[in-house]
Amino acid sequence: MARRSLPLLKHLLSSSSSTTPTLSRSVTYMPRPGDGAPRPVTLIPGDGIGPLVTNAVEQVMEAMHAPVYFEKYEVHGDMMRVPSEVMESIKKNKVCLKGGLTTPMGGGVSSLNVQLRKELDLYASLVNCFNLQGLPTRHQNVDIVVVRENTEGEYAGLEHEVVPGVVESLKVITKFCSERIAKYAFEYAYLNNRKKVTAVHKANIMKLADGLFLESCREVATKYPGIKYNEIIVDNCCMQLVSKPEQFDVMVTPNLYGNLVANTAAGIAGGTGVMPGESLGMLRMRIIVAGNVGADHAIFEQGASAGNVGNENLLEQKTANPVALLLSSAMMLRHLQFPSFADRLETAVKLVISEGRYRTKDLGGSSTTQEVVDAVIGALD
Repeated sequence: MARRSLPLLKHLLSSSSSTTPTLSRSVTYMPRPGDGAPRPVTLIPGDGIGPLVTNAVEQVMEAMHAPVYFEKYEVHGDMMRVPSEVMESIKKNKVCLKGGLTTPMGGGVSSLNVQLRKELDLYASLVNCFNLQGLPTRHQNVDIVVVRENTEGEYAGLEHEVVPGVVESLKVITKFCSERIAKYAFEYAYLNNRKKVTAVHKANIMKLADGLFLESCREVATKYPGIKYNEIIVDNCCMQLVSKPEQFDVMVTPNLYGNLVANTAAGIAGGTGVMPGESLGMLRMRIIVAGNVGADHAIFEQGASAGNVGNENLLEQKTANPVALLLSSAMMLRHLQFPSFADRLETAVKLVISEGRYRTKDLGGSSTTQEVVDAVIGALD
């Protein structure tokens, strides 16, 4: 039977090879990670230094021929709403990279960041803080992940003036959202070989609201017996964070506390929320955010507070630190299943920081944003 089939097989192979079309692009020996097709990403440069640091990402992506292309939209924090075409782009692409958006104080203009989280149901915010080789640190062996509930709590925006001079603001905590963020935190810990999850709360005062959050965390913790679980009150947490940050591993928090804890870590680290020069002599760690993540969509941005978005000196001197957004874009590449490109980018950034020749002022140097970008591009292998 095999001998009879051999002539037919040769005929089929020869006929198929003669009709094979010429490939329009070169074929490498190793396939690209993922499906190999370039992926569209919605890009929001944002306000202040946002365009400066997002342009840094664009340059590096182009230099290493990353399989992504950007759909760029102008969005500013003083807009009443995120334009519909931007929302349609994010929903279509499922991934967005954004610079900081300013949030006007008062005046009835709500935060566009909160609008994005609510409309896209980006229920988890992930901030990772850890030591970076080449930068002097006051503490060693620090590697903290803050998992923050992103859709409710004080950020629900339910406020009204009861009578003139009296404003009532409602804090909303639900079992559904609390369980969902707790499951995310424990699953993250499980998949990343983390040993402990700490729930941050104020249940000693808000016994019902934060009590429900803790109850949900405790229930989820029973399903992960291999991961240690403990709880800490938020004010004690901030004190412990600045004195012994190495004790924390994964932290799961309601919305407001997560903002406080992540920004405390950023302040310690001399990260995105710290003005240039204020980090000298303090603990320095890398601050990254794996974006605001939901079941279907993800937005990647620089870590913790974007308090320096409107810093005129950084903008005029073009000395904004692009490292945080470059590392967040590496996480975006990994999210898009292009891990080798993510590794190349992270390795290049680490090399530039460890060598110490090109650093912006907040990291103790005097380089411009473009000089750091050029150094990272030069370090790409």
